[in-house]
Amino acid sequence: MTRDVDVLTAPTLKHLRDRWWDDSFTGFVRDTVQPKAGRRILDVGCGTGTAEVKLSRLQLTQVTLVAVDLLADRAREALAAARSHNIRARFAAADACALPFSDASFDSAFCVAVLQHIGDVPGAVRELARVTRPGGRIVAVEPDNAARYFYSSSGVGMRAYELAGQFFASVARERGDSSDPAVGPKLPTLFAKSGIELLDVQLFPVSRAQLGPPSNAVWESRKLAVQQAVEKAGDTGLRRLGQDYVKVLDQYAQDAKAAGAAFVEIQNTMLFATVGQRAQ
Repeated sequence: MTRDVDVLTAPTLKHLRDRWWDDSFTGFVRDTVQPKAGRRILDVGCGTGTAEVKLSRLQLTQVTLVAVDLLADRAREALAAARSHNIRARFAAADACALPFSDASFDSAFCVAVLQHIGDVPGAVRELARVTRPGGRIVAVEPDNAARYFYSSSGVGMRAYELAGQFFASVARERGDSSDPAVGPKLPTLFAKSGIELLDVQLFPVSRAQLGPPSNAVWESRKLAVQQAVEKAGDTGLRRLGQDYVKVLDQYAQDAKAAGAAFVEIQNTMLFATVGQRAQ
């Protein structure tokens, strides 16, 4: 399974739902969200419908699945994926901070790797609580992007890691990004402040270990991610920083190939799964 934990291409974890979500995580969602017969379950930030496809393999009966995503195109993709698997679920475009549902509309609500992209996380958590019935389950799974671990046997690789942090932080500032990179471990406190009784916190590591030089496709993907960000940058200094970063990535690729089987690159971060229930 490909796990997109590459800090050299993005400041946040990408594609967690479709490239990380395995059977054991499906079991975690089943046990915590509790999709029993007659219940209505809300998935906030559904992406392309990974959760709905995974949950459908549990052969749920008489469960109403409702999923929303901020982008209408993704909601349409999710609907197409559900239909291709004969899954009965409803999809819509909606903002996590302004869910278009009445109070206590659902028996459970969950989100995975969504709040890391939202500026008003407390507002989104309050919305999860509002649309969930008293006693209903609320589950949020988010990373701590501010505490990502990176090691490379190449000194150039460690330099690339430093430049990646500087570059993507600058990109976020230029875009006016106000999201919290360390949202994951803060969720238990936010739950408690939002009328959600804490039940559990579980940790899921997301790791990648590269032994031997990565393929040419990996290096091209890394450079492309930076070049695309550079093309959108309006600040001259940011563009220059991005160009310098691409040069270091080229040097890093050469270093890795020269090292051969002795090359090592390790990345790791942690997902914090917070489970609660709306206060009675």
